Amino acid sequence: MCVQHQLQFFSSLPPSLSLSLSLSPSPLIIITSIRLLLADLLTVCVFFFQVILILTKLFDFNLGTVTESSLWRSVDFGTTYEKLTDKVMIRTMLSYLYVCPTNKRKILILSDPEVESSLLISSDEGATFQKFNINFYIMSLLFHPTQENWILAYSHDQRLYSSVDFGKKWILVHERVTPGRFYWYESRRSCAQAYPVLINLCVCLTEMQYITCRAQKCSEEGRQYPFSGRIDTNSLVVQDQYIFLQLFSMQDMHIVSTDEGQVLAAVQEWNENDTYSLYISDTPGVYFTRSLPNLHTFRSLTGNLIVDVYKVAGVSGLIIANKKEDSQMRTYITYNKGQTWSLLQPPVKDTTGHDINCNLPSCSLHLLLQMSENPYTPDTISTKHSAPGIIVATGNIGPELSFSNTGMFISSDAGNTWRKIFEEEHGVWFLDHGGALLAVTQSAVPTRHLWISLDEGRKWDKLSFSSTPLFVDGVLMTPETENHIITFFGHFNYHSDWQLIKIDYSSLFGRKCTDGDFQTWHLHNKGEVCVMGERQVYMKRKPGTRCTLGREYSRVVSAEPCICTLYDFECDYGFERQASGKCAPAFWYDVNLPAHTCSHGQHYRNSTGYRQVLLNNCREGLKDTLSPKMQQCKPIAPNGLQLSTINSQLTAVLGTNITFRVALQNVSHLHVDFGDGISVSYSNISRLGDSITHMYRVAGIFRVTARAQNSQGSDSSFLYLHITSPVERIFLSAPVVVIRGNEANLTAVLWPSQPRTATFYWWFSNSTEPLITLEGSISYTFTREGPNSVTVQVSTGGTVLQDVKIITVKDFFRSLLLSFSPNLEEHNPSIAEWRQDVGRVVRATLSQVY
Repeated sequence: MCVQHQLQFFSSLPPSLSLSLSLSPSPLIIITSIRLLLADLLTVCVFFFQVILILTKLFDFNLGTVTESSLWRSVDFGTTYEKLTDKVMIRTMLSYLYVCPTNKRKILILSDPEVESSLLISSDEGATFQKFNINFYIMSLLFHPTQENWILAYSHDQRLYSSVDFGKKWILVHERVTPGRFYWYESRRSCAQAYPVLINLCVCLTEMQYITCRAQKCSEEGRQYPFSGRIDTNSLVVQDQYIFLQLFSMQDMHIVSTDEGQVLAAVQEWNENDTYSLYISDTPGVYFTRSLPNLHTFRSLTGNLIVDVYKVAGVSGLIIANKKEDSQMRTYITYNKGQTWSLLQPPVKDTTGHDINCNLPSCSLHLLLQMSENPYTPDTISTKHSAPGIIVATGNIGPELSFSNTGMFISSDAGNTWRKIFEEEHGVWFLDHGGALLAVTQSAVPTRHLWISLDEGRKWDKLSFSSTPLFVDGVLMTPETENHIITFFGHFNYHSDWQLIKIDYSSLFGRKCTDGDFQTWHLHNKGEVCVMGERQVYMKRKPGTRCTLGREYSRVVSAEPCICTLYDFECDYGFERQASGKCAPAFWYDVNLPAHTCSHGQHYRNSTGYRQVLLNNCREGLKDTLSPKMQQCKPIAPNGLQLSTINSQLTAVLGTNITFRVALQNVSHLHVDFGDGISVSYSNISRLGDSITHMYRVAGIFRVTARAQNSQGSDSSFLYLHITSPVERIFLSAPVVVIRGNEANLTAVLWPSQPRTATFYWWFSNSTEPLITLEGSISYTFTREGPNSVTVQVSTGGTVLQDVKIITVKDFFRSLLLSFSPNLEEHNPSIAEWRQDVGRVVRATLSQVY
């Protein structure tokens, strides 16, 4: 999607609506130059074959805001443009432009929320638009990977909305969503007959919990919290079939790659400050082994962590990484997915043909491995699946990696040997599905020329594409099509219009390649003929042949399996590679422990310390020796017994069913004591499942204990469960008058009864801190004469009640013994207020006497 990246430069001139067109013929290429509306911001998208849409915005630096936007459309791949804002009467300020990744005919444009909140939607490559108003401000959009009409929208107030009709209608999905931490993913669970594949949504909420929920057309599952601890809400990552999140107790972790059914992760070890270690997982992505320590890392301009690791496209198992060694950064390469690493062989000669005096290991080639955050500018290293073995990168020759005085280097044999192609940094793009290369000097330097190579950088043809030097800010190209057209975006100076230069390089190739135009090359690792367990032979076009490759030609000629050696295997979980090449147990790993799923009487695959590298196709040799062996599970004592409630709560209301979950392992007998005089025992664990239900008849705090046993020993686990009873009323029983300096007894009476799990809070007069008790009675000494207020609160379960009394404190008072009728209680059954009524009568009588 192109909306997330915009090209920008400054302009101080007034806006211009002129559009100019000029043709400049060339012997090899056809150039079309177009000048657009003066603008500071430019967004470009190619949708479908010949169609290009361009959104320009003019920023007024005096006002500090965008004052004008224009939408341009070309149907001849950039030869001519039409201004749609005039044609379709789009009078609103346009902000961002999106293209549906699964149907490029569908386009969605956001308006500027400072002006109005609306969407412009097109289903015909921008020929027509419909306008829809929305009641929230969209910050970003995320399209579904397969459903073309499904979109997620993130608003400025941390709310997440979804649409199933390509933005025409929206519904609120979640609130308090962490920015950028929401993903589409597929779950292979049945939802309904009409939806055999359930499409789910992963979201991280700012309340520090992880949540999954179904899409709109499926019944709501509610919240699912797979971990009891809190998580880092910025750590959620969903890639391919994997979902990652980081608990606060973990070290920092960064996902490098999840393709090929395996996870490459960079993890910061406890002893690393500014470096990470590269770990490689098994296929499920559960168990990881370390491949390379001390990876170079840095922060991008947007604050994202960048790990200097690059997976080379087109050749399986080939990875390049920058490693820190004694305060120096050096570039390493592996051909077997991280089992062995070596420095890069430096070029023999420079671009002028002079010898380069650089010898391993003190001097080697080092490469920058940075990925561009702008899709229109090249990365510092480039490879293509359609051009296996070709690596183009920015780097330097010397004892360590340098970020200055860099040049351009190329390898035609997957990194075994290198050639220097430019002394200065250039942007390099692959043309004709990797059959040709195009180079332009870096954007900070204006240029009138481009270079094209048809022999993998050995020879470059210098061509002029502009009469005036141009700052090239980006290149637009569509490698999936056969049109052989690229478009340069740039400006002549910082006060000029945007300049679009369309280049048709189809005349470089006079015909389509035939069998006689190709040659083969053999992939090897520093002379070793077997790479990833195969002898791999590739095909490529003969250097200098002017024919177009096309997408359908096969790159791989043959791949014969090799005999398995030690380095066709990686160290299994708990094992580390030694200097001898063998895998030995780590100091923390107990090789005598069987697999965690091992039960007595069953069999498991016992590791030899090795596992075959994923996608490695070696055969025979050491394969039988190093492969896991089937072994019978030995009886061991129960361990790791865990007891919890099914909702992870340690409180419940009296009279409700409580479900306990017991995590069992190596258990033949289980005994559970609920702490209220009732216990249960299970001898047939297979019938138990993983839950037990119990109901308590009285309130209180109970110790629930689970004890597991087998012939080898036992294990136990317990928890304290609070059973609460609802309280309806509270009455504070206290004397009306007390003597200053003497203790007075205060009692909180609860109805229907006092639960054992109640907590009482006592406030005296204007105190700001309460006294807290677990009993309903307290003795207190009043020190201030006069009226003193006493407030008591009771908290039980989710209920809080309170009562207040005023107590008069005197230095001296005399009490009179009063006599009441013996049947007074019988005439006022279960009515506590009669004592208050009698008290008022007594006070009135005494006031008349005294």
